Amino acid sequence: MPRFAANLSMMYTEHPFPARFAAAAGDGFEAVEYLFPYAYDPAGLRRLLDEHGLRQVLFNAPPGDWDAGERGTAALPGREAETRAGIERALEYAAALDCPRVHVMAGLVPSGAARDTYLGNLAWAAERAGAVGVDLLIEPINHRDMPGYFLNRQAEAHAVVRELGSDHVKVQLDLYHCQITEGDLTTVLRRDLPTGRVGHLQIAGVPDRAEPHAGELNIGHLFDLIDELAFEGWIGCEYRPRAGTSEGLGWLRDYRGADA
Repeated sequence: MPRFAANLSMMYTEHPFPARFAAAAGDGFEAVEYLFPYAYDPAGLRRLLDEHGLRQVLFNAPPGDWDAGERGTAALPGREAETRAGIERALEYAAALDCPRVHVMAGLVPSGAARDTYLGNLAWAAERAGAVGVDLLIEPINHRDMPGYFLNRQAEAHAVVRELGSDHVKVQLDLYHCQITEGDLTTVLRRDLPTGRVGHLQIAGVPDRAEPHAGELNIGHLFDLIDELAFEGWIGCEYRPRAGTSEGLGWLRDYRGADA
């Protein structure tokens, strides 16, 4: 059965961030992800995970100046030193949190002339991540939500992974972004999951990024297909609940009940 991780940056926002761990555990989640841990002491986050019996399965490397609109630096020429310092910091947190995956955001690149920079930074980062048993993830993001983002389509991401040739760089397949950009999710899953290049999945309703069942996706079919394809990773619930988070988890209770 697919394994689901609560995204604490989008879910449980009715609680202060540290209280979201307890709320997620109370709803039966066994794992969490979120955007960034860097505002918090890693030892404190470790205690929250341990106290509530949770696993940390994903967070992002530092993205540049997020508040100013930056969305990663890995593909930005001239920012290599900052990118690599951010990777080192992310790996320190990954070690403290026993987190096996870090998402490296490429950035907004209007010129589109930054692939060599991107590959160089990822190759450098993969060597360091691999040495400590961490996988780096790259994620295609749709242009509606993030205009100008460097990486948009699954084929682009898989081409990068193949070119790098590292077992420690994988694709983060967000079904919300993929549906908006490409659609045909059944074919994408059947094509890409068996390759072993997909390290993490995420889900949200399309088009509004609310609960996964709220919109055009047949989530029961998608979850059953993911199960059929024997995907062993996690599905991050990266959506914005329409009301209270716990009250909106009927989709998860229904699926777990149907699968019981």
